[in-house]
Amino acid sequence: MTDKVLGVILGGGQGSRLSPLTQTRSKPAVPIAGKYRLVDIPISNCLNSGIHRMFVLTQFNSASLNKHIKNTYHFSHFSTAFVDILAAEQTVQNSGWFQGTADAVRQCMHHIVSHEFDYILILSGDQLYQMDFKDMIEKHIEANAEITIATIPVTAKDATDFGILKADDENMITSFIEKPKTGLEEWVSDTGEEMQSEGRNFLASMGIYVFNRDYLINILNENEEEKDFGKEILPRAITQSRVLSYQYEGYWTDIGNISSFFEANLGLTDELPKFNMFDSNHTIFTRARMLPPSKISGTTLEKTIIAEGCIIQASRVEHAVLGIRSRIGKETVITNAYIMGSDRYQTLEEIQTETDAGHSLIGIGDRCYINNAIIDKNCSIGNDVKINGGPHLEDGDFELYAVKDGIVVIKKGAVLPSGTVI
Repeated sequence: MTDKVLGVILGGGQGSRLSPLTQTRSKPAVPIAGKYRLVDIPISNCLNSGIHRMFVLTQFNSASLNKHIKNTYHFSHFSTAFVDILAAEQTVQNSGWFQGTADAVRQCMHHIVSHEFDYILILSGDQLYQMDFKDMIEKHIEANAEITIATIPVTAKDATDFGILKADDENMITSFIEKPKTGLEEWVSDTGEEMQSEGRNFLASMGIYVFNRDYLINILNENEEEKDFGKEILPRAITQSRVLSYQYEGYWTDIGNISSFFEANLGLTDELPKFNMFDSNHTIFTRARMLPPSKISGTTLEKTIIAEGCIIQASRVEHAVLGIRSRIGKETVITNAYIMGSDRYQTLEEIQTETDAGHSLIGIGDRCYINNAIIDKNCSIGNDVKINGGPHLEDGDFELYAVKDGIVVIKKGAVLPSGTVI
């Protein structure tokens, strides 16, 4: 796989549906599970599948993502492995931004083809899943396919949010429709007994593709007006080429909005989470930080994930994810929350200076109550602060926080004075 396959991870657009988490960073750079970034998921899946050469295509708010990749993915000097950033750039031939997924690959193709490979694996940078790409590529080769699309069975309710496919007895895709709103009964597929018993009768595209090298180069050169794989390139290719459906039945979620992001993170606290971070065959790689162990004093913990370097003195933490360097004060109660933590510790001198001035410290103060909330990185939340998210709150975007689907998102670096109530 190391010699045959090159991975390309798409950094995504503005990520407005995940705002305010994407106000200062791209979607793949958003912290997940307390210690990782979203981009670590596709990169780790590649590394676990023996694919060691990857490009990450970026455009919006890419500084944080660039820094993370630069500080994380280092390989031996005697290895051909790399994870390189390809940022949108002006050239003599093109002075514009990436206009879509296919256009992003097209604009970067002169960098990509300088490497030897037979197959190119195109991935999204904002999905949560664990997949063995070796099996997918082997099926692609066996079927003599020109394109393989990873598909996942979904219910009728979810089918309207995806591109839906139909395949023949050899799993060759025969037709495609983007986000169907009516006539769903015509798109029912034989997804297998187990999937059908769960009502998952429709094959949805996962946005994961394998292309033969020469085929991809040709199809991008022939149709320069086509900017997107899902909406333009693939529907036409299905009518002209051998396009294979690779059915995946494991856990997969598209981190498309605040609600799905929140559910995916809190789902990790389940007794048997659908996304298994403890599987040694699917290691999730990330930046190796030399942080101390977490310290917990007088806290009742229930269904909680705690990353490294935390100092926890809360009275109760339930159904929550606490990210790196989280600091939580005494008598504080946290439920249904993702606390992202911080990028640094304040020194004792800083703490004394800020306390004397009556300022909030980085972290969460004493006697706070936080429910149904995401606290972005480096927030300073004072004492006696109450944040109670839920359906009683209307959606809105404010200076220090936003509310989406009843979830309160405290913006990165926000300072909430003592006594604040949301």
